[in-house]
Amino acid sequence: MIIAESTDSPLIVKPFAARKIKYAFHDIDGTHSLIRDWPPVMSIVLWNVMENGLADDFDSEYNLKRIIAMTGTRPLPETDAFCIESAGLSALTQMEWAIRRAIENGTVRIECDQTANSAIAAGIRAGREVFPEFHEGDAIKKYLAEYTPRLFRFYEKVLNGYCRDKNLAAAKIDPDKFIISGSKEFVDFLHENGVKNYLVTGAVVEKGMGMHEEVVSLGYSIGEGCQFEDIIGSSWTEKQPKDVIMERLANDMGIPSDEILVLGDGRSEISAGVKMGALTMSRLNESAAYQREMHKRLGTNIIIADYNEKDLKKIFRKA
Repeated sequence: MIIAESTDSPLIVKPFAARKIKYAFHDIDGTHSLIRDWPPVMSIVLWNVMENGLADDFDSEYNLKRIIAMTGTRPLPETDAFCIESAGLSALTQMEWAIRRAIENGTVRIECDQTANSAIAAGIRAGREVFPEFHEGDAIKKYLAEYTPRLFRFYEKVLNGYCRDKNLAAAKIDPDKFIISGSKEFVDFLHENGVKNYLVTGAVVEKGMGMHEEVVSLGYSIGEGCQFEDIIGSSWTEKQPKDVIMERLANDMGIPSDEILVLGDGRSEISAGVKMGALTMSRLNESAAYQREMHKRLGTNIIIADYNEKDLKKIFRKA
């Protein structure tokens, strides 16, 4: 295990009591990996739903090529902001938000309680993923059950065509170009000192494919006793919110929350870590002023630009 304690370092934005760290829950995209440049892709996919709805052929080969060509070509204020704010949420939740916004805009027409629909859309924008207080009708439930996974698969195809596939191929040749600086060394430091590391993602996890393939291609090992004990994520059809995943991990293994370190760049994992009472560390570029202020408001303890920050060795040390 390692010892974490507050210092006078500017990396610490919320002081914390000294504690032993035995477990770490890690986000992947933007926290360790740069393979997926997902925000501009998701932004255009969600914008297109809000603007044009979901025609029967919305996920055709023609539309796939059209959306790939449009990605990153112009600012899209609402969906660009949503991608920043929703980082870390289940991709299914992000797709659901766009459909609910399209219902508000009238580009998707489905029988529903408009007040409940708008409240849920606003709730997702605020970082929530489940809404047990609302009891919606069968029509919208059926529509979301069909179109949310279908839109998720289309988004993944756009992502693959825009950047993921070519970046993955390049990462297999030169992985260091697609890793946050110092990430491997910091993960090794945790692992070599007895910390059990788990990867938690909003993406689909299938062994040897997708996110699992990306992590392994970057040179990280996954499995019992490896750098990362496991990688846990979503499925194509069922949400796995990060707060639920992390709380379940902690409860199943009987882990005291103050022995957990949560690392991420998204609101979802950081807010979940704060809620659990874990130590939280946000990985955000120095230029990401909006995200840094948001994470401070969430209550994160530490903000770093990369894992080579010299003060990290003062904050984390061998027990």
